[in-house]
Amino acid sequence: MTEPAPNSAEHPWPVRSIAIKVAQWIDRLGSVWVEGQITQISLRPGARTAFLVLRDPAADMSLSVTCDPQLLRGSPVPLQEGSRVVVYGKLSYFTGRGTISLRVTEIRPVGIGELLARIERLKALLAAEGLFDPRLKRPIPFLPKTVGLITGRASAAEHDVLTVARQRWPAVRFEVRNTAVQGPTAVPQILAALAELDRRPDVDVIVLARGGGSVEDLLPFSDETLCRAIVAATTPIVSAIGHEPDNPLSDYVADLRAATPTDAAKRIVPDAAAELGLIHELRGRSAAALRGWVQRESRALEQLRSRPVLADPLRGLEQRHEEVERLRTAARRAVEHTLTAETTATRHLRDKLTAVGPAATLARGYAVVQRVSGKERHVIRAVADAPPGSQLRIRVADGAVTAATLGTQILTDPDSPRGGHR
Repeated sequence: MTEPAPNSAEHPWPVRSIAIKVAQWIDRLGSVWVEGQITQISLRPGARTAFLVLRDPAADMSLSVTCDPQLLRGSPVPLQEGSRVVVYGKLSYFTGRGTISLRVTEIRPVGIGELLARIERLKALLAAEGLFDPRLKRPIPFLPKTVGLITGRASAAEHDVLTVARQRWPAVRFEVRNTAVQGPTAVPQILAALAELDRRPDVDVIVLARGGGSVEDLLPFSDETLCRAIVAATTPIVSAIGHEPDNPLSDYVADLRAATPTDAAKRIVPDAAAELGLIHELRGRSAAALRGWVQRESRALEQLRSRPVLADPLRGLEQRHEEVERLRTAARRAVEHTLTAETTATRHLRDKLTAVGPAATLARGYAVVQRVSGKERHVIRAVADAPPGSQLRIRVADGAVTAATLGTQILTDPDSPRGGHR
């Protein structure tokens, strides 16, 4: 077998060779099961082949599908555009047109039960990854500058959100992005709008809004790609999908779940009338609290002023003055009494001293006799102290007399007036 010439600019391969090689490689894939959403059905009367377009719900990718028309007519569930199906077939490459088509031999519609089961499995997976954790929820700003709104064009959800929000806060601004909210193109369009609004620094919160519908209609909002995009966004996101009983997975991963689009409008902007009423109420309560405080403080001041120490500040001094005067008078009387008593005692002592003193004795007729010997004087206490011829000095009450001893006389009996002479 001759080896083919190496591929180069000098030895290029013809188109047929490439087409054949591609067909051979695709043929090796064999039969596969594929899940997708039908976006187009072409079934002409009398035709032996039906043409469909199968689209990936989470990506802008599609695949051409061909099948026997009986597969469509004999389906237990009527197939239409938007239906979720699982098909079994084999890829074929048509070398004449250079196109790929999936020739299917079995089509299984995905029923409601299967859809719900898949949503529950995805819900459990996202919950296990922690994407429902309340700690990941970002707070909704009290008064957003701009609100991003992703909803269907001219839908009731858009009307409800805009009308209710502007009634509550007329100054609110919206950046509205109209997208498909059901069908095979919904998820890619919502993802694009979400990414655009999330990049805008003036958008403070993004609302995903859609009215009620069947499980199939709300299926785009339980898409895994959309759920992960909501978690990855930096702007807080509010999910307002369907009505109260509807709970697509976007409700669990969003930062705030609103029961309806109207409820979302009420929760993203404050009610101006209610806020003004609250301000008036708080002002009234503040004024009442302030008046009550002033009254309490006034009563406290009156009580303080009514106390004797403040009502008559000098009264305490006057009372103390009177007490001081009483003490001074008592002290003066005590001092005077003490002085009088001491004066009397001193006078008595003086009288006693005077009575026993030498002057009083001399006044009664006694005399003090001294012997003068040169400049010395000695009191004579006995006869022997003044022998005859001694010079004497005799002191009496009114002066002194000089004398000399002429003789002595000794008394035999001190009490007798007579005595002997010497």
